[in-house]
Amino acid sequence: MKPQQELWAELPDGTRLAYSAVGQEAGNPVLLLHAWGESRRSFGRLMPLLPPTMRAMSIDLRGHGDSGKPPRGYSLDGMAADVVGFMDAIGLESAILLGSSSGGYVAQQAAVTAPDRVAGLVLVGSPRSLLVRPGFADEVEALVDPVDPEWVRRSLPWFPCFTPVPQEYIDDRVRDGANIPAHVWIRTLNGLCGAKPPTDAGIVACPTLILWGGKDSVLSRAQQDGLVAGIPGSRLVVYGDTGHLVLWEQPGRIAEDVAAFLAALE
Repeated sequence: MKPQQELWAELPDGTRLAYSAVGQEAGNPVLLLHAWGESRRSFGRLMPLLPPTMRAMSIDLRGHGDSGKPPRGYSLDGMAADVVGFMDAIGLESAILLGSSSGGYVAQQAAVTAPDRVAGLVLVGSPRSLLVRPGFADEVEALVDPVDPEWVRRSLPWFPCFTPVPQEYIDDRVRDGANIPAHVWIRTLNGLCGAKPPTDAGIVACPTLILWGGKDSVLSRAQQDGLVAGIPGSRLVVYGDTGHLVLWEQPGRIAEDVAAFLAALE
């Protein structure tokens, strides 16, 4: 696969989104959407494993990574609009969206609000609903700038892993979190938890692959079964020895399943 290109796209409101791209220009590209509190670099272990014929782009969502960090725009609908705005900015008619954790929630919303732009979904440890306020929300609401890297590190046990993850990868995710201003942590969480679940708001009509960790203590099997029921024709693959952070634990298995999913689409 070609080396990653570090690029920028500008949204209609002037916010600039940083992104990395690998692979060839042909075919439907895959847009990689990271989780709340992370960045496009969370896909650093996955992208080199993807087929060289696949055009993949990992995006720093608004407020995260190297992208602009404006005071507003963090509703679920707003973040989904950013994905479509990104596609407009770089001239993509359609794309397959791969979302990790809450990035999959944003991907679902984009598929509901702009169905003609989303050719498929890969939902990696993604929720069906976030309407229940998480127990750590009060701690997030108390954040002030600059965000302490040690607070980020102490938050990691909220999402336990069951497969070894390289320490340098974990350290990089801590840097991701410390780089995010407090208002982005707070407003993004509120935007996600305050939104009507996408599969309640509309229909996801595109082919969908759902990857879930069987030891996920955040998202239950019942919620994943509800996600399958809410997306007609979707398919669930369970990684039995994996927790909520499927992307962290299983980049190789994800790459294999994504390649098979894309081959079936073609």
